[in-house]
Amino acid sequence: MNDESNEDLPLEIVKHGADGPAKPSQRRWFHKRYLLVLLIPVVLFTGAVIGMYYQPPGLQKFYAVTGLQPGGGSGSPIALPPEIELPQDMVETMRATDVIGLARLMPRGDVSIVAAPYGAGDARVAEILVVEGERLEKGTPVARLDNHEVLQSAVLQAEAAVAIREATLMQTRTAVQNSRDEAQAALDQLRSAAAEAEADLARTKSLFDRGVTTRATLDTLTAAAQQAASAVTKAEATLARYAAVALEKQPDVIVAARNLDAVKADLNRARRDLARADVLAPITGRVLDIHATPGQRPPAEGIMEMGDTDQMMAEVEIYQDRIVQVQPGQPVELVSTALGQTFQGKVAFIGLTVGRQGLVSDDTAANTDARVIRVMVELDAASSLIASRFTNLEVIARIDTHEFERK
Repeated sequence: MNDESNEDLPLEIVKHGADGPAKPSQRRWFHKRYLLVLLIPVVLFTGAVIGMYYQPPGLQKFYAVTGLQPGGGSGSPIALPPEIELPQDMVETMRATDVIGLARLMPRGDVSIVAAPYGAGDARVAEILVVEGERLEKGTPVARLDNHEVLQSAVLQAEAAVAIREATLMQTRTAVQNSRDEAQAALDQLRSAAAEAEADLARTKSLFDRGVTTRATLDTLTAAAQQAASAVTKAEATLARYAAVALEKQPDVIVAARNLDAVKADLNRARRDLARADVLAPITGRVLDIHATPGQRPPAEGIMEMGDTDQMMAEVEIYQDRIVQVQPGQPVELVSTALGQTFQGKVAFIGLTVGRQGLVSDDTAANTDARVIRVMVELDAASSLIASRFTNLEVIARIDTHEFERK
């Protein structure tokens, strides 16, 4: 009986042989096989421990697909998320209390999109008035659209209409004032004539009483005096129409003033339309990027981007199970693997909502369903000066929660 046939025999037969005690070579073969069986669990356990600490690419993809975190049930996971690869110097100095997260550099208030004004329609970019890196004050023109000339003509026409209506109003005021003066002069003249008629009537009546004049003469002068009195009454009524109401309240003046207001409104509208031909800086800050060129329609992503780079910030995404350790004022170290540069800052604000992870690596298998909370970090002056040239740069943030943990 050979060695291969021994595999199908009972243990006692293998030990002693079918016809007697087993040979020494058979016993050695059995001991090696038994030792191999014992070593398999040891090798599996050792490989698991090494894999948890060093995470080879295959294991990283497994965690990315499944969304699991090694050691997630403990207070301090023993491994990092697969999309974060820490620099060696950070690994060597990292504490168990440190909180790690992906982050991006951004200006204070984030990046502002400079878009075409509302109502620009089909206008195209005629001229870019600034260059990248230029610092601007809020309201500074940064670009001009090609409808500027047409809108400028509309403003000139509206200004001409306003000038005409202003002249008309002035003419109406003068005419009303002249009419008032004429009515006053006519009244004075008629009053004088009425007084003269009354005097003639009084003399004629005296002569009639003495029999010097005739009844016909008396009747004629009486009628003349009454007619003069009626003319004075009419003139007084005419003057009252102008004198009883102030000049600005005269109907003709009111109509002329309203016409002037209407064309002034047209002028204001034309000027607002003209203002839409100029694209203005929405904030005080620096031009980060220009997306449009002359002759092009304003792109959907905006004509350009601006940001207040005088104070740089970092937006950090922290997993929801670690956010309890983060507090405002804690020091933060930001490491850029691309630049080999380190930035310093402190926690300025902790978000109030839990959202989906937005900062992920280029790995298509990366977990994008992780729940994170946004933490804003304010860089110090020296770091802010350097970081102002690298808006949206991806960095790794390490928040030092040691003091918080100790308290």
